[in-house]
Amino acid sequence: MTTAIKTKIQVLKPEVPRNDNLLQSIKTKCHIFHNGIPIALTSKKNIMKTGNINVQTENIFPIIKKFLYSDHEIFLRELVSNAVDASQKLKFLSSNGEYKGELGDLQVEVLLDEKKKTITIKDNGIGMTAEEIDKYINQIAFSGAEEFVKKYEGKEGAEQIIGHFGLGFYSAFMVADKVQIKTLSRHEGSQAIQWESNGDPEYTITEIDKADRGTEIVLHITKESKEFLEKERISGILNKYCKFLPVSILFGTKTEYIDSPEGEKDDDGKLKRVAIEVPNFV
Repeated sequence: MTTAIKTKIQVLKPEVPRNDNLLQSIKTKCHIFHNGIPIALTSKKNIMKTGNINVQTENIFPIIKKFLYSDHEIFLRELVSNAVDASQKLKFLSSNGEYKGELGDLQVEVLLDEKKKTITIKDNGIGMTAEEIDKYINQIAFSGAEEFVKKYEGKEGAEQIIGHFGLGFYSAFMVADKVQIKTLSRHEGSQAIQWESNGDPEYTITEIDKADRGTEIVLHITKESKEFLEKERISGILNKYCKFLPVSILFGTKTEYIDSPEGEKDDDGKLKRVAIEVPNFV
């Protein structure tokens, strides 16, 4: 028997009816209720929505963290696949005439910050609105890619959508104690938003400033998973799982040696070889 978790949001503001969807982007006090009992109070400015992720069991996060995959390195494959998926969706919508904007150079970038103890997976793909976040992220057992392929079934390119939101995204919590999604939708005039969760069914959505279309997934890595803050570890995972994806994957830089641009010569009269840093594509 499964139990769905539902949250009611009551806006304590005179003469304004309760809105269970997006809260107004103003400073206001809200009680969050679970089973009729107030469990939280917030007054943070620009909070658009707080609530509980719609999971089918209250124990889903311990399952994800410990038992979803036997090898925790899979989280990076899942998140990179989602980012590739977002890029492929935008490319498809552009070829289909539904997206009129500039595609630019579609790529996925993995950023490692050892000081902040974060890993970021960044794309310039389709992006998400607050409503899409609610649909694709807050409802765990849902696959955005499956819905997309179904909609465009039989059309060229639809079968190449490989990423799946849902449990694939939540594999991030195997190695992180906080995950943030920073995203700006492809739709003109969209508001950039941030989704954040600390690894339990509660989440917060806020408005943010973000100039570039696409999505950034920021993982705050736990002490137990500090191995994934090593450049060599991440590089190994990317080479293992992500070498043959249809979108370029960028991870830091690498050293290459070229002939001296200034024409400098060594003691034998040959052109000197000098080291330069170039983008490291997987």
